[in-house]
Amino acid sequence: MPTFTATSTNTPVTPSSTPTRTNTPGGPTNTPTRTPTATITPTNPPPGTHLDNPFVGATFYRNVDYVASVNAAADLQGGALASQMRQVANYPTFVWLDSIAAVNGTNGYPRSLAGHLDQALAQGVNAIGIVVYDLPNRDCSALASNGELLIAQDGLNRYKTEYIDAIYNTISQPQYSNLRIIMVIEPDSLPNLVTNLSFAKCQEAQSTGAYVQGVQYAINRLRSLNNTYAYIDVAHAAWLGWPSNFTPFVNLLKTVGTGITGGNGRIDGFISNTANYNPVDEPFMDANTMVGGNPVRSLQGWYDWNDYIDEAPYLAALKAALTTGSDAYPSGIGMIVDTSRNGWGGPSRPTAASTSTVLQTFVMDSRVDKRIHKGNWCNQSGAGIGARPAVNPIPGIDAFVWVKPPGESDGSSSLIPTGPENPGGKGFDRMCDPTYTGNSLNGNNLSGALNGAPVSGRWFQAQFVQLVQNAYPPFQP
Repeated sequence: MPTFTATSTNTPVTPSSTPTRTNTPGGPTNTPTRTPTATITPTNPPPGTHLDNPFVGATFYRNVDYVASVNAAADLQGGALASQMRQVANYPTFVWLDSIAAVNGTNGYPRSLAGHLDQALAQGVNAIGIVVYDLPNRDCSALASNGELLIAQDGLNRYKTEYIDAIYNTISQPQYSNLRIIMVIEPDSLPNLVTNLSFAKCQEAQSTGAYVQGVQYAINRLRSLNNTYAYIDVAHAAWLGWPSNFTPFVNLLKTVGTGITGGNGRIDGFISNTANYNPVDEPFMDANTMVGGNPVRSLQGWYDWNDYIDEAPYLAALKAALTTGSDAYPSGIGMIVDTSRNGWGGPSRPTAASTSTVLQTFVMDSRVDKRIHKGNWCNQSGAGIGARPAVNPIPGIDAFVWVKPPGESDGSSSLIPTGPENPGGKGFDRMCDPTYTGNSLNGNNLSGALNGAPVSGRWFQAQFVQLVQNAYPPFQP
């Protein structure tokens, strides 16, 4: 069974059909540059005990639908790369509940939440990861949201009663009480309230309190069970690293915590880089590395004076800020990172720092993150699978996880009409169009997206090929 370590296992999983759908939120990401060694402390707590770090001693569910997609991709590919592809299926990914239909297993979803939980029991594991992702006005800053609920159409009440309550009614069944159910709460939602109030849907989410109330309701309802764990999404360094974003976001998270029944200790931690591409560590420079008399972070058009250029220092600073001052969180609050697609390996990965004394040249030649702009987030060309899921991989991080299943699309390259290839009628975001020349969120640059992508959550073979080829650490042949 798949243990949460840096080394994969090879337990067979009953195959199934289609991958679960994920709608990748927007924002850049970074790559872990060293192979983590995970030290796991043996623990034998009674089943259902609420743990400080639920990843310790965890054996995780491997989504049978995702495993089937990976193996089908390997069959299609053939050759040496196919054996590397099959290794991906040995690692656990999270199940995305991005609609009411996803909870119920209808409208094109291969199985319900209960179906996944039943498969977890059949695999004999003790943990499963899910993503709670259906707030009203979801993706409020996106060019075309795939959210199904609108605040103006009683969306918050529907979110509570038709979505969150439905999740609760499933996971509260006694047969699942010994599973550690680890939940990522509403990617991108709270960060949008800090930086994107120029968008009408974000303004509405802020003025009505719908995002904050929705997140609080989700945690209050779902964390009332002792075997559940809640990790709130905190975007990533390239979104919130500047003081003008960082400080208001810390204050917002503290405000959210004050509305949690039983105190903010009911929030188990925070997750960065969800479904994104930002490295955990840039190995050949840090924010304050001096080049030609200027710090790396000053490079215009790339870091733009951001205090944090990668995820590890961003999360360390965030934890320090959240655990001090008024309404502080407990000092043991957990931090985890999605490393599913921030590997940035392959032949273009640098092996040493540049020797240039010109800042632009030094950064461009030394960086492992090869995106056109750090605001690009959709099906990024050149990306690779990152560090494998692991417990306590580096100081200050409770776990590396694969929240986004590698190979599942972030969104379609062009509009796909409602039908067999788009049963949910998902919209088209031009940030997924490789010809799009951008907007203020990516510095008016090309999107960097791969061509030929299906709607979000559908299998994208060309992307999976690239992700495996550019994995870092690489998969062994």
